[in-house]
Amino acid sequence: MQIERTNKEILIRLSSGTDLIGLQRILDYLKFREIASKSEALQEQIDKIAIESKKSWWNKNKDRFIK
Repeated sequence: MQIERTNKEILIRLSSGTDLIGLQRILDYLKFREIASKSEALQEQIDKIAIESKKSWWNKNKDRFIK
């Protein structure tokens, strides 16, 4: 693995045998962190969105779990 920092970006080189599914999960997390670092949302707003999202998901999927 090689890591290089330029003025505008960080370059990471991995061998072609790297697990792509695991790598994609890591990249998704890094993208989330990058976006979150620029957010001006308050924690209360984030918590409210999380609750609404979970409630919406449960309403759509509860029939899969409750028979």
